Amino acid sequence: MNTIKNISRRAFVKSIGLASSGLILACNTSVFSNKDATQNKNLTDFNPNLFVQLNSDGSLILIASRSEMGNGVRTSLTSVIADEMEADWSKVTVKQATGNAKYGDQNTDGSRSIRYLYETMRKMGATAKAMLISAAAKKWQVPESECIAENHFIIHTSGKKIGYGDLVEIAKTLETPTNLTLKSSKDFKYIGKNLRSIDAEDYVQGKAIFGLDKRLPNMKFAAIARCPVTFGTVKSFDKSEALKIAGVEAVIEIPRIEKAFGALGGVAVIASNTWAAFKGKEALKIEWDFGNNKSYDSKKYMAKITANVHKQGKVAKDVGAINSAFKNADKIVESTYQLPHLSHAPMEVPNAVAWVQGDSCEVWAPTQAPQTTRKEVIDYLQTSEEKVTINVTLLGGGFGRKSKPDYVVEAVMLSKKLNTPIQVVWTREDDIKHDYYHTVSAQYLKASLDKNGNVTGWLHRFALPSIVSTFSPRVDYAAGFEIASASNVPFDIKNMKIEVGKAPAMVRIGWLRSVINIPHGFSENVFADELAIAANKDPLEFRLNLIGKDRIEDTPNEIKYNTARLKNVLKIAAKNAEWGKPLPENHAYGLAVHYSFYSYVASIVEVSVIHKKVKVHNVFTAIDCGTVVNKDTVKAQMEGSAIFGMSLAFYGKITAKDGAIEQSNYNDYKMIRMHEIPKVHVEIIESSEKPTGVGEPGVPVIAPAIVNAIFKATGKRYHNLPLSDYGLV
Repeated sequence: MNTIKNISRRAFVKSIGLASSGLILACNTSVFSNKDATQNKNLTDFNPNLFVQLNSDGSLILIASRSEMGNGVRTSLTSVIADEMEADWSKVTVKQATGNAKYGDQNTDGSRSIRYLYETMRKMGATAKAMLISAAAKKWQVPESECIAENHFIIHTSGKKIGYGDLVEIAKTLETPTNLTLKSSKDFKYIGKNLRSIDAEDYVQGKAIFGLDKRLPNMKFAAIARCPVTFGTVKSFDKSEALKIAGVEAVIEIPRIEKAFGALGGVAVIASNTWAAFKGKEALKIEWDFGNNKSYDSKKYMAKITANVHKQGKVAKDVGAINSAFKNADKIVESTYQLPHLSHAPMEVPNAVAWVQGDSCEVWAPTQAPQTTRKEVIDYLQTSEEKVTINVTLLGGGFGRKSKPDYVVEAVMLSKKLNTPIQVVWTREDDIKHDYYHTVSAQYLKASLDKNGNVTGWLHRFALPSIVSTFSPRVDYAAGFEIASASNVPFDIKNMKIEVGKAPAMVRIGWLRSVINIPHGFSENVFADELAIAANKDPLEFRLNLIGKDRIEDTPNEIKYNTARLKNVLKIAAKNAEWGKPLPENHAYGLAVHYSFYSYVASIVEVSVIHKKVKVHNVFTAIDCGTVVNKDTVKAQMEGSAIFGMSLAFYGKITAKDGAIEQSNYNDYKMIRMHEIPKVHVEIIESSEKPTGVGEPGVPVIAPAIVNAIFKATGKRYHNLPLSDYGLV
């Protein structure tokens, strides 16, 4: 435990807004990867990553290093510290960390905050508790073994007790312990329980501060007109009409920055208020150079990549003898699936406030990646780390969009040029037309069945523009991690082949909640249902047999899975739904099960199809995410995943014509509404395994379960999304 230090005498604590009089603990190298630890050696020697500050009045400040966007992470991370520390939760205040290397990796995506930091948070709390016990023993002149910690007090076997705050002056003089004993899980007070979000009250009372709420004296507001075609540029513009609008103060062109998260460039309207900036943007007359992507037509593109999956591609996996399996099959089943681009469309649009003064800059932004943001700002300003501060506000949704700080760089560019604090605000139309889109994909699957209905061969061929294309524009095949998700199909089939087709990127491709698991989870689960029908077997029984015997698969990219846990969530979801029971006329169940972000999720969805319209009535979800930190958060994430997955299944579709995105707002890029939301029943599996992902694994199962249920209800199989294309919603 030499990675945790008492840093109460360090002068630098003032820079993070903490008083220097309390007991302050810092933890470092265990939250860095080896590479990062090397790069940040000087920082880890002298700067903390994560903090516990206990004040003499007993108040306790805990630092959350990850971004809060409805994921409950500010509550979950800090409650782990408080639990091990035996702290009174009512005395805890949570502060949000600024973007800084001393906090380790702060990127809040990939469903990994708890997965990465659980042990570190526990050790932080245990260290504080041990020091307080030591301080009490010293004060009372008794052995430490006669003292225990309980609810913000140290209690002696004689019955006397002393509050944490009264031990600060002694505790902060002590060295941090080198040997720690973590609590037994049976003694957890907060971990594994239902703990209300620390931000809940502010949310419902309108007190929560999001990026859009930030205000500074003399702050100006900016709206930016960007080329309708990705990577197009300005040829010329007329600003005369924009300048006639009351409140508009300036109109300037900003250049494109040619890097992954660089600003797209365009024409910025600066005004005294947001509305004037928006109206000024509308009044601009701009002639664009549409560039190389001006011919992008998503309908023709889909036809092209679909043709690519109907011919041999690059072989990514080849096990057994697939050709022999197909040759000797009793029955062959094959299907093609098409999924469109998707937009993140968070409720809070991208926005940022920047205030550049000389070679220093302070930013306030709803960002999932404060350190990446800081680096982008440093690169643009050509300044040093200590002169850039990134303040992380609450996020009104992120889903992966706000891990790309292009909108922050725009604010920095304008603030530097105009020498004033600037808030850049994207409109909803800006966001949907200039997103980092979830990949479009075509997938072809072919399988062989023997006379008993057993699957003997499995071919999966897919084509999709890779996320890597955002960083390396010439990449036109899926990357290794995108292939691994398909290669890791959890079915016990001896003959299996995975191939990848060519698919160059025409727009910016980004990661969206559940990422590559959306297309692979959809095609694999729908195709498995088609195989069950072809084998004339119950889909639940067929799926359990297809997963096969209990085993732990040791696969590339560390994406291992335990098939027993996968089958268990499926069995529990089916049990809770009472799979097989008679349902009302026109009602039916569909199922899907998927492993992602190291978690296991199954959903049984009940739909009705009446007058050719689909309604989802119930979603029964079971999740095994290892040790659960906050049941309330896990349940909320499963409920949110069901709603998110339904929106994608019903309405999610971004299209392009003549290079421009055709959708613009929630009227033509819809989310499901309140009256469409089903009852979501969640069972969380009790487990002592390491905690795994929660925010994303609930999404991939929803769309295929709905499609499978529709088939059961109607006999019609839908291979493509969204369902609105078929007039079903």
